[in-house]
This record gives sequence, structure tokens and C-alpha cells, in this order.
Amino acid sequence: MHNLILKTILTKKLKKKEILSICKLKNTQWNYGVGSQLKWFSENMQDNDIHNLAYFKNKVVGYGLLRKRNFLLKKRKYPYLYYDTLIVLKKYRELKIGDKISNLTVKTIKNLKLHSMLICEKKIISFHKKYKWKKITKRRTKILDHKYPKDFSIMCLNQTETIKKGNIKYFIFN
Repeated sequence: MHNLILKTILTKKLKKKEILSICKLKNTQWNYGVGSQLKWFSENMQDNDIHNLAYFKNKVVGYGLLRKRNFLLKKRKYPYLYYDTLIVLKKYRELKIGDKISNLTVKTIKNLKLHSMLICEKKIISFHKKYKWKKITKRRTKILDHKYPKDFSIMCLNQTETIKKGNIKYFIFN
């Protein structure tokens, strides 16, 4: 697997070619058209969002996204990382690239000493649990600016006791 290279890049450091590669990769999973993906990217990415890219023979074959956002706890704002995307081209999944991106993502979250949250389908909860993500109850958690299917779950990593005990209100697009 010596042909696999992982890179972490902030949005403000991404080249146009890398953004295009990310949008083409995302379009293999969410087929809205590359133009639509590019538009969404330009409207929703912030300069300090974190992009984990997996290259195999100089081609982007895997991608993970951590978006720096805020949550409210007892009327105060705190930063957190929203784990927005994990995608690997089907052809390369047997190389365990998703595992490598997930490990890099968890390492990044812990190095930044921030709480992190993700929203996922129930069928992939066990995948995230391998990396110490914990499912949280929806009664103590709200996402104020994003709707998602009711059968999806919210998972957290790197929670402090204060966060665990409080009622959290997340912003994804702030």
C-alpha cells in the first residue's frame, strides 16, 4: 500500500484541482452533478475546515471532512468539529482507506482537543464505534440549522463531562 498518501489540508489551502477532485468523488455517492457539488462546496466550506484526502497513484480516492462549527451549551457558544463526510471510491474500499481516513480524523480531533459530532445512518454506527465514537440521545441534543432523517443517529467523540450532562444545540452551517 506504499502508493497510498494521506494529506490534511485546510479549505483556504486547497487548490482548484483538489476541490474539483473532491466534488467529483462526492458526486459518485451523491449524484447531483459536479457543478452542483462545486456550488455547494463554495457556499458551505469555511477557510479553516479540515479536508483529509487519500491519494492512490496521485488520484483522490478517499475523502473525509471536518467542519469547524459552534454549539450552544447553557447559552454559551463553544467550538466543535462536525464530521461531515467520509467517502471512498468503491473500487478502493478493499484497501481499508476508510479506516485510514477515520484514524486520521480521530487523531486530528484529539490533537485539536475539540468535541466532535457526526450524523449517520444506523447501519454504519458499528463502523464508527470502532474509532470510539459514542451514540448520544436525541432528547439532549438538537441541530438548529439542519434537518436530517429521523432514523439517523448522532454520535460524539471527545466529549467532556460538562458536555455529556448538558443539553447541546449544534450549528452545522454557522
